[in-house]
Amino acid sequence: MTHWRFSVPTAVPRRTVLITGASSGLGLTFARRFAARGDDLVVVARRRDRLDALARELQAAHGTTTAVFAQDLSLPGAAQALFDRLSDRGVRVDALINSAGFGTAGPFAAEDLDRVTDEVQVNVLALTQLTLLLLPQLLHSPAGLLLNVSSTAAYQPLPNIAVYAATKAYVTALTEAIWQESRGTSLQVLALAPGPTETEFFAAAGSDRFKVGPTLTANEVVDAAFAALARRNSPPSLVVGARNRATAIFARLAPSRLALLVSARLTA
Repeated sequence: MTHWRFSVPTAVPRRTVLITGASSGLGLTFARRFAARGDDLVVVARRRDRLDALARELQAAHGTTTAVFAQDLSLPGAAQALFDRLSDRGVRVDALINSAGFGTAGPFAAEDLDRVTDEVQVNVLALTQLTLLLLPQLLHSPAGLLLNVSSTAAYQPLPNIAVYAATKAYVTALTEAIWQESRGTSLQVLALAPGPTETEFFAAAGSDRFKVGPTLTANEVVDAAFAALARRNSPPSLVVGARNRATAIFARLAPSRLALLVSARLTA
């Protein structure tokens, strides 16, 4: 298994970092990493008890100021409601980590309409709206950062996890376009595409169909993200892990029929 060295540019000043999905998984790991480097945090998730516990942990360990916002991003208008709450409290952010997201599995014809609607709301609509609302602040910051968590599922249609793969393809495409549009500014933009990661994701999805490729720890994924951001010219997107990168390249270059046949077998 590959291990990355954790590296953060020393020139990056203290920031206020907003992290969605901060109660578990990658969002939780990102919160701990940013707190360790002295950043202040705005943590967002549905489960306030977990956020409060996290805020106490980070205060005790690092003296970090952590603002807690319990918000269900699956609700229509959630991004605007969160933005309004931030504005009312005078909170301005320098970095946005869109880590909230979940997946559904099974043949598309058998999917539950309400669950799929929530999936698109969280993975696509809330992410897009929150990014658009906060982008002026990120661009104004001398150390602005936009990191959207995508997935290796973004690089090919995946039968049996069709909606999840489609939402992540959207996230990658949107983020890469923003990367190009913001060139020449101080804003760093990254679409982070991990493969299977040791988090609560699979339990929440109720399926192991998402375990396509080697499984990494959340710390390894976050290490890779910081290493990419530490580069002089950070890339628009990062597929984590050499094997996952090779698979993504194959999926993009292979004929569609072949790529679909292979992916269908992997997610059966």
